[in-house]
Amino acid sequence: MSDDPIDDEDDDEDIPEGLDRLPKGVKNYFTPLGFKRLEDEFHQLRRVERPQVVATVSWAAGNGDRSENGDYIYGKRRLYEIDRRSRFIRKRLEIAEVVDPAQQQKLDRIFFGATVTYADARDVEHTIKIVGVDEARIEFNEVSWISPIARALMKAAEGDLVKMKTPTGIEEIEVVKISYDAPEESA
Repeated sequence: MSDDPIDDEDDDEDIPEGLDRLPKGVKNYFTPLGFKRLEDEFHQLRRVERPQVVATVSWAAGNGDRSENGDYIYGKRRLYEIDRRSRFIRKRLEIAEVVDPAQQQKLDRIFFGATVTYADARDVEHTIKIVGVDEARIEFNEVSWISPIARALMKAAEGDLVKMKTPTGIEEIEVVKISYDAPEESA
């Protein structure tokens, strides 16, 4: 077992299921908070979780028959998952470009980092924050800047009507409010 498998050669297996590769030629933008969250996850995996799992696997390996040793089998599987996720995060951090929404000059237009309230065709308001591909969390209404909704909204101003492609056709939405608020520290 290697002490630092994170230096293994790069391969596409490091991309977690459900997470797409970045499109060619696209920068890996992050908000400062999103970048810090990913760095924190990397350090948690490498400095806390991995050493604990290595200790468990070493202990379990000393108990004899490994073929029916649950601690050993689970530990080896968990080490693989930790190393895979660590490689993925490292690659993403290496190509990251941090963009601070607080530095945005055109506050009347929608760009990366904007919090946008828009009204759909049924006049129902929705609020989203446009963030990086690797930091988007739908449960916090954060969407990737390359998502269809974000791409439709980019460069629009309050009051603009924009057309967005949906699975059911083209939908027209109206920009209600744009802000570049200070980031909230959410888990």
